[in-house]
Amino acid sequence: MPRILPEQPTIAQAYCVLIGTAFFFVFGAWALSGAPLTGIPIIDMVLVDQHYKYLVPLSIPWTAYFVIANWVGFQYYRNS
Repeated sequence: MPRILPEQPTIAQAYCVLIGTAFFFVFGAWALSGAPLTGIPIIDMVLVDQHYKYLVPLSIPWTAYFVIANWVGFQYYRNS
């Protein structure tokens, strides 16, 4: 079967990941800060919404807490 991706990530792939992450962070910070409406329907939908735009940023720490709490509980169970 032919390989689609190289064995090691290339510099271009690394830059794409870094630029995408930076763009996502800047757009998210801009959207959460109460930016003005742009006239683009999808972006305006995110800016007007007051509930779901907080879902992803608040889900990250909650998920981390849930995973750590479950891991600690599993460790107590295994070692008792």
